[in-house]
Amino acid sequence: MRELLEQAISKFNEKARTSEKLAAELDGVERKVFVDCKDGPKFNFLLKDKQIGPLAEGPIDAPDVTILSDSATLTALLKKEMGPMKAYATQKLKIKASLDDVLRLRKFF
Repeated sequence: MRELLEQAISKFNEKARTSEKLAAELDGVERKVFVDCKDGPKFNFLLKDKQIGPLAEGPIDAPDVTILSDSATLTALLKKEMGPMKAYATQKLKIKASLDDVLRLRKFF
């Protein structure tokens, strides 16, 4: 799971560096994100300065975005075997965040 998340972070950061549209969308955005894998490890990271910081293990105080799922669903999402909207619609993925943050998060998957 950690390796897949790190790959997704790397791809997101590269896209944020090369896409003027995404960079403009991320301008001034700072969010603490908590990934709560019900049957596995928990991770957190910080989105700041148009980049996602290093992935850390464990919970984070007062997250702005919480992603709740199981390891099979998160793995399928990160491998692009399942789309985020399908996972959300089938309640395999739950997100606690503002609507703007949910829409921004779609770019991560």
